[in-house]
Amino acid sequence: MLTIKQINEVVDTMTEMFPDAECELTHSNPFELLIAVVLSAQCTDALVNKVTPGLFAKYKQPEDYVHVELEELEQDIRRIGLFRSKAKNIKKLSQALIEEHNGEVPNTREELVKLAGVGRKTANVVMSVAYGVPAIAVDTHVERVSKRLGICRWKDSVLQVEETLMRKIPEDRWSDTHHRLIFFGRYHCKAQSPQCEICPLLDICREGKKRMKKR
Repeated sequence: MLTIKQINEVVDTMTEMFPDAECELTHSNPFELLIAVVLSAQCTDALVNKVTPGLFAKYKQPEDYVHVELEELEQDIRRIGLFRSKAKNIKKLSQALIEEHNGEVPNTREELVKLAGVGRKTANVVMSVAYGVPAIAVDTHVERVSKRLGICRWKDSVLQVEETLMRKIPEDRWSDTHHRLIFFGRYHCKAQSPQCEICPLLDICREGKKRMKKR
């Protein structure tokens, strides 16, 4: 497992590599971000960004999603994986926002995870990106990179990965580090073809060393 000093080195290196890392889901307000993150479950941000421009032009507030027929909303997001269940969740969460939050997206994890289709990861993204609340959302990239580097154990659950990162990284760096871990995993330490041979973290990466020895 990496030491705190090594983890700081990891964070600093990723900051140099991806200084402008940020949420890549297109949105202009917390509600659009919430919808986009719900749609992004088991789907790429790139595909979501192809669907949301038309979606957000058609549906501008929770009431719009509540009043549309489910079948029509399903067709609007048909290119997205699990579109049927996501359409149902979007209608349910929109209704809840109207009835319980005056149409506004809440800014606490406790309230966000009560919404249909919203888990801890989605809540953390909304809190961090929309409201500036320090948080680390663990997606497949964050989990993979954290385990490959040895920040977390291979057997750790998603929640354990989040708790470990929060414990070992200063709170004021949580949100930025979350985005940089995603960029590092999405564009450098890829699932199928990690760029170990040119990685500046190879000397402290347990998985990278193993991969290089096999070549």
